[in-house]
Amino acid sequence: MERAGPAIREQNHPIEEAPPVVKLQEISTPATDPLRAKQYSRIKLAFGLAQTGLFFLLTLLLLVTGLTARIESIVRNVFDHDYAVLLAFAFVLGAAETVVGFPLRVSSGYFLEHRHGLSNQSFGRWILEGVKAGLVGGAVTAPVLIALFWSLRNFGNLWWLPVGMLLFVFSVVLARLAPVVLFPLFYKFKPMEESGLKERVMAICERVGMRITGVFVFDMSKNTKKANAAFTGIGKARRIVLGDTLLANFTDDEIEAVVAHELGHYKLRHLRTMILVGTASTFAGLYVTAQLYAASLNWFGFASGDAVAALPLLGLWLALFSFVTAPLNNILSRFHERAADRFAVRLTGTKDSFANALTKLGRVNLADTDPHPLIEFLFHSHPSIGRRIKYLETVHVP
Repeated sequence: MERAGPAIREQNHPIEEAPPVVKLQEISTPATDPLRAKQYSRIKLAFGLAQTGLFFLLTLLLLVTGLTARIESIVRNVFDHDYAVLLAFAFVLGAAETVVGFPLRVSSGYFLEHRHGLSNQSFGRWILEGVKAGLVGGAVTAPVLIALFWSLRNFGNLWWLPVGMLLFVFSVVLARLAPVVLFPLFYKFKPMEESGLKERVMAICERVGMRITGVFVFDMSKNTKKANAAFTGIGKARRIVLGDTLLANFTDDEIEAVVAHELGHYKLRHLRTMILVGTASTFAGLYVTAQLYAASLNWFGFASGDAVAALPLLGLWLALFSFVTAPLNNILSRFHERAADRFAVRLTGTKDSFANALTKLGRVNLADTDPHPLIEFLFHSHPSIGRRIKYLETVHVP
């Protein structure tokens, strides 16, 4: 039960028709094997770490060998305007990273998912969706990159202050627009048909005082057999979205419990807390990165921080800060998840439905229900399903 981002992270292609939604019992054989789930989780984590390591290694190699300066020089032979040079430079490096990282990406995102019976995507669709995600990501990143470069030029070592302000505004705008502009690029959303389940979802939203634009179903089965639900958007864009795989495999009681969990994040003001903590973390990270960036420029022969060729060094420090501090963010996220679990049980008045929903999610998503505590501490934004179910035993139901 992830919140907005992870719930929509899988991709699809709207041209092809969705394959039939697979019922839980049809995929229960591989999904109920704990060893298979552990193997899948470990391989997935290994691929993720390998991709992160490859990014650091490739970026460092480009800096040490002076290739970033050569690439900037080549780009300047084509473009005269500095901002055009910036965007072309970023495109070249992004293309290079895509090519070098493709074997890991296809192994993790396509072959591993098919090997474990979790994907509905053809290879062609997977490629097309990757291209689409790249184009959308580039369109979102380009204005941030331009603002960063402008701040470096006009604010010197204080560039981090306007960039932090910009990122805060940008994140709020993105949270407002993503459900109605970005997510529909990857999924088809349709209002949920009138039913007893919809009435229950609307009623439980009213009980906690949450106004939503509606309950929507998205075609998650186009890409995957996994199931999910989310509370997305802010303000008038706020909505509940349910994957069609969730509707196919879960009972109304279980879906209501899942929605109650998502409402817990709203009622307990977790989004507001995450925005505040995220904003403070962003400013702190940018400040620390600015100091490290300024101190390390001469290591690679850069005269100033606003050199286009030096920007990969800035990206390296930003990525390193994010990687190192991720476990701290995960601590807060897991605390919020436990609080939302507790809220869901008390709101619905039963533990069984939510426990059953968690068990099914573990089966359908092939989750490692009992990972090593160190792995969970370092990399998991949610408590493991086994620990969540055990925690439910301590929750008092009024």
